[in-house]
Amino acid sequence: MKTVIAIVGPTAAGKTALSIALAKALKTEIISADSRQFYKEMSIGTAVPDKYELAAAPHHFIQHKSIFDDYNVGNFEQEFLALSGQLFQKHNTLILVGGSGLYIDAACKGLDNLPGRNAQIRTTLEAGWQQEGIGFLQQKLLKLDPEYYAQVDLLNPHRLIRAIEILEQSGGKKMADLQGNRPQRDFKTLYIGLNSSRQHLYDRINKRVDLMMANGLLEEVKKLYPHKNLNALKTVGYRELFHYLDGDYSLDFAVSEIKKNTRRFAKRQLTWFRKNQAIHWFDINDSFDKIITFASEQIR
Repeated sequence: MKTVIAIVGPTAAGKTALSIALAKALKTEIISADSRQFYKEMSIGTAVPDKYELAAAPHHFIQHKSIFDDYNVGNFEQEFLALSGQLFQKHNTLILVGGSGLYIDAACKGLDNLPGRNAQIRTTLEAGWQQEGIGFLQQKLLKLDPEYYAQVDLLNPHRLIRAIEILEQSGGKKMADLQGNRPQRDFKTLYIGLNSSRQHLYDRINKRVDLMMANGLLEEVKKLYPHKNLNALKTVGYRELFHYLDGDYSLDFAVSEIKKNTRRFAKRQLTWFRKNQAIHWFDINDSFDKIITFASEQIR
């Protein structure tokens, strides 16, 4: 049976390097499920693979969209199924890599059959957000579903609105209750997770942010500033520097906020992935040879 090897874990764990090593060892191709790396206008702040990494193995879904495109996880699921169907004609195994748990699940398990949009609920929520700020949405979600509140990106108002919209139509059910009833996949998935001690991961995150700043993140953000209200740009690394450009933060404080919010993001990523009992976890410092040997044995 065809196999997708899904490489998951928190930001800064080394997923890109591992995916390339696996793709080279298995002579296959890589599909990104990192929802921040889809956009061609965003490079430094999303840790897009550099030109040498991209040349080391065939990559797909890297900077293939624009921040001006209307793109969501449902679109991604359909594009993934179409692309993987083509690639499976020449490979028995594909590599899927990313820290966006929702997108990994959409590819490997399919999306849940959730309630559609409700204009009345959405209008009320958007009005509350505009008048009272994102805390209005956070508190509403916390009351409806504390478990999902602990997993979701609490700084993404559109994700919060959609979750509340679903829950308010669910008759008291939680998001976990609504999962299931998903389509079957014609491939099996081998999940490989990368993680380490909290302090080691946080040190890696802090160093990565410093490197992004040294590589020109502020200049990248300045070019995107006129479009700061686009949903794609309401993400860690960009949002904090927009505050700096608005005069709300000093530069040092903005950088410290990027580090803090990235650490929080990594914690939420791990909360999501730890629900998946099928993930085989490895330490960041484990050798690639060890992981490649394990993966090869599993797919045989």
